[in-house]
Amino acid sequence: MQVSTIPPESAALEDAAGVVHRRAEGPVRIVSLVPSLTELVCELGLADQLVGRTGFCIHPRDIVRKVAKVGGTKDVRIDAVRALEATHLIVNIDENRRETVERLAAFIPNVIVTHPCTPEDNFGLYRLFGRIFDRDAEADRLAADLAAALDAARAVAASLPPERVLYLIWREPWMSVSRDTYISATLRAVGWETVPDETSSRYPEIAWQASAVVAAQRVLLSSEPYRFRTLHLDEVARLSGRPAALIDGKMTSWYGSRAAAGLRYLARLRERLAVE
Repeated sequence: MQVSTIPPESAALEDAAGVVHRRAEGPVRIVSLVPSLTELVCELGLADQLVGRTGFCIHPRDIVRKVAKVGGTKDVRIDAVRALEATHLIVNIDENRRETVERLAAFIPNVIVTHPCTPEDNFGLYRLFGRIFDRDAEADRLAADLAAALDAARAVAASLPPERVLYLIWREPWMSVSRDTYISATLRAVGWETVPDETSSRYPEIAWQASAVVAAQRVLLSSEPYRFRTLHLDEVARLSGRPAALIDGKMTSWYGSRAAAGLRYLARLRERLAVE
């Protein structure tokens, strides 16, 4: 598959809020409020410029443990961020509160807003970060790896019949994901279609007797945000009447530099479960 080159400057520098950024000049000090993008910052070779992160930003462990914590993704300590004198703030539409970002924008000159909804959206993330922080070569390398992983995932999807799955993220109340989430799009890449088909919430509560849930052929129990364990498999299989399996939530929900590894993980899991 041919990987496209870095696009024109203005297109590559536009974030999810429609703001066109400039290439960073002078000393760079980055605060990231998005765990998967903290990992991406480090993968791009910007670890020395990362001065702040949330308590949920835990990868890569040997690097982030040396970086100051500024609270959580939703409960950011404003004064802690202010003290870091950041030049760039990385946020996400789903993971961070708008009012918090607006308060931080009052004293951080560059706020980069992200909102990937599909694995393919990572190409834009790589280009955006690569251009802003002068890491074009590193961004191209990640893009090439993602393109190869997408091709492999689609090959697996084409080799197996489509399968409808219920992807659980919480227990009591039982909760799943809607079709418009990044998680659902990632599962779809390997031929797993999530149920319910239509919901009023991105993370709906589910009833085991609902027709959409009954239509599922398999149940997947995620490791996050609720940490499903082996002990839950029998319970879910009994409630659903369907085979149940554990799945690594980071491999379905962490965009950024983990996207390619996530697709490869899902492709292997899809093939393994198909023959069990």
